[in-house]
Amino acid sequence: MKGKATAIAHGAATIVNAIALGKGAAFGVDLTTKAEVTLTSEPAVIRGKITSDPAESPVLIEKTAAKVLQHFNVEKRFGAAVRTWSDIPIARGLKSSSAAANATALATVAALGETLADLAIVKLGIEAAFEAKVTVTGAFDDACASYFGGAVVTDNMRRKLVKRSTLPDGLTVLFHVPSRKAYTADSDVDRLKLVKPFAKVAYKEARKGNFWTALSLNGLVYSAALGYDASVALDALAAGAVAAGLCGKGPAVTAVAVDEKVDAVKQALQRYEGEVLQTRVNHEKAKVVVQ
Repeated sequence: MKGKATAIAHGAATIVNAIALGKGAAFGVDLTTKAEVTLTSEPAVIRGKITSDPAESPVLIEKTAAKVLQHFNVEKRFGAAVRTWSDIPIARGLKSSSAAANATALATVAALGETLADLAIVKLGIEAAFEAKVTVTGAFDDACASYFGGAVVTDNMRRKLVKRSTLPDGLTVLFHVPSRKAYTADSDVDRLKLVKPFAKVAYKEARKGNFWTALSLNGLVYSAALGYDASVALDALAAGAVAAGLCGKGPAVTAVAVDEKVDAVKQALQRYEGEVLQTRVNHEKAKVVVQ
């Protein structure tokens, strides 16, 4: 047993939101969350701190660490102190919860000196997310994209990874991030399920590997359902983005651009109130950091 470990997981962006259909798709982006887990001698006592945003509730990372301890039947022997650091804005649709759960689960397993299959680690984080009430569907698509990188297509209800794909080089990912927050648990699920027929079309496109068509269609559909102005995404498309649309339940908007179009797309996004983040597609798996 190591007693202490640190792990990193990456952010992700929506291709198809799974709320309406129970199936979704997402892709990894090069934003990171780091989790440090230290085992303690206080059984079942988990103390968490989101160092990069202390005002946010640590309940997800606490429940994730607890789930891992329970999985290995050591919750009566150990507690844990969990700290996370992240450059992923919280509650904007950029999968901060999935990255935090993945990093925390992986670090807790490593702190115990144990090993666990990748999907088993992901699923422990999802169970914690349900308990923490930060998800509607389990966000299996987001969690897989965060953990594995690349593009993933999933059946969230069955927790099945349907497809994994490598995305082309030479793509920049831009996020328009408004200052306001929107928590998944507050979503009007019944209203979002009205867009199910259109989400099916987007999901079929993602299954065929037409990820950017799926992303743009999904974004327009969910923007309408959630009452967001789609102009941000449409202006990004007009400026040359290969895809643009609402990320998760918003309010952030994702735009994907080939390198020579980045400046034009960025300028289009900067016309709107909020921050513009620039990053790349991520293909790297979540990992334990050697210290």
